[in-house]
Parts: sequence; C-alpha cells; structure tokens
Amino acid sequence: MTREESPTREEAAPARKAQPNWWRMLGRDRAAAVGAVILTVVALVALFGRLFIGDRAQRQDLGASLRPPSLSDGVYGLLGTDVLGRSMVARLIEASATTLSVAVPAVLGSLVIGSALGLWAGYHGGRRESVAMRIADVILSFPSLLIAVVVLYVFSPSALNLVLILAVTRIPVYLRTARAEAAELRSRLFVDAARTFGTAGGMIIYRHILPIALPTLLTVATLDFCFVMLTESSLSFLGIGIQPPDVSWGLMVAQGRQYLQTAWWITVLPGLAIVLTTVSATVLAAWARLATDPAQRWRLTLPTKRRRAASAAVPPEMTP
Repeated sequence: MTREESPTREEAAPARKAQPNWWRMLGRDRAAAVGAVILTVVALVALFGRLFIGDRAQRQDLGASLRPPSLSDGVYGLLGTDVLGRSMVARLIEASATTLSVAVPAVLGSLVIGSALGLWAGYHGGRRESVAMRIADVILSFPSLLIAVVVLYVFSPSALNLVLILAVTRIPVYLRTARAEAAELRSRLFVDAARTFGTAGGMIIYRHILPIALPTLLTVATLDFCFVMLTESSLSFLGIGIQPPDVSWGLMVAQGRQYLQTAWWITVLPGLAIVLTTVSATVLAAWARLATDPAQRWRLTLPTKRRRAASAAVPPEMTP
C-alpha cells in the first residue's frame, strides 16, 4: 500500500462528537450572560467582601444618620446610611454573605438528600417507591412557609435552624423529580445490559442514571435557590428569620420599611439586590435547561435575532 493509499490517522480514528462550547453558547444569549455575571459578582462579594469592609457594617455614627446616597462621603457613603449611620454599602455586602450562607446550604442539602432518595426509590420501585412518595406527600401537604413560621416560633430563630427547616421542606421537590427520572430510565436498554452483567443497583444508579438525571436536578436547584432566598427574606421580614446583630437582605427591608418615605434607599436597595439575584438565577436556569438538553441545544447556537423565529422550526439535523 502506497503512502497516498494508506489512511491518515484522522481517517482511521473513530469520529468523535464535538463537545459543546458552553462559553460560546452563553455569550450568544445576552440575558443569560448578564445573569451569570450578576450571580458571579454576588458570589464573589459574599465570599470576599467581609475582608475589605471590616466592622463597617456594624459601626454606628448617629451624626451621619439617614444620609442619602452621595459621592462626597467616599465609597462607603455611595449608597447612603441607615438610621444608625451605618454604611449601606457595607451592610449590603455583609447581608449578601448571610443570605447566601442560608440559601446555598439549604438548596445543596435538599438536593443531595432528595435526589438520593428519589433515584433509589425510582430505580427499585415497588414498596420502597410507595413509601418514599408518601413521605414526600406528607411534607408537601403543609406549606413550607407555614412550617418554617411554626418551627422558628417554637424554637429560637437562627441561621442554622433556618437552613435545616428550608432543606427539609424542599426535599420532596427533588425526590419527586429524581424518582420520575429514575423510573423512566430503569427500563432503558443500557440499564438492562448493566444489570445483566451483574452490576450492583447502587453502581447502576451512580454511573448510568445519575449523569442523565443530573442536568434536570441542577436546573430545578437553580430555580429552587430563588424560592429559598425569597423565603428567607420573607421570614427575616417577619422577624423570625435572621436576628440582629446579623443582617440579611430581608432583614434590611424590614428595618427600613418605616423610613420608606424619608429614606427610600434603606429598603429599596436590599430589595433590588433580592430581585436582581433571583431574576438572574431564573434566567440562567432557563439557559442551562436548553444547554444541557442535546435535543434543544442547537437553539443556543443561533444568532439572537434568529432564535425566536427558530423556536417553532425543525432542528437542522432533522431537515433532509
């Protein structure tokens, strides 16, 4: 065989599917890109902001009480002060860390526990599935906000109790989602093949079912993060969530509501932070749902002007 007739390395190697370029797809969706930037900034501020503000979030100066946002008082006077003369910039940074320290562990805890129970129940089926679903129904029969109000009223309101209550009340969301995914996947051919070769049920769940169900669970977790953060803000607003001297965005809204007509920035700024964070998470979750779905991912590769028109079009790979 001559050199010209011999196949090249590229021709001899099996064709590989091109991996999706996540950054390029994110860049094509401006709303999702802006949401990702906002969430990244919020996360960085929550993680490292306390290193720069020191004790300014608690430092009182009655002579600077209710100063409006101004450029003349430096960076920490940029967003004004509250009734005790504390910098709103410093308090927003401090509150971001507190709010995320409640929302993120609650979502992660409910995601791990609910997903594990749901995948186990959905794969095995039978009595185990029935028991798991009845537990979820019992928890869902009580409004999560009402449970949180009752429990926090009986026990002392604290960040730890708030995380535990929110995590427990959100477990059924992931349990039902994971159960539905596992129940649908357990009859697939690749699962039957793994079972035929003697693979244990736990390993089948971990290696074959979880990777397929994970994108859906992460999308649900992103949306649930918004709900948990709003619930924490609501409880803090009612006075049974985060307690002073700690501060959260919801507590800041509650503390500034009586000064809404004279010092609007005390309430509006933390409320705006809550809205921006939740809307950004919602938009990013919608993008992630398309990006992780191979059947819908092609829509994100189109230019922005053509994406809306292509929502009702046939995918390019299905055209003759």
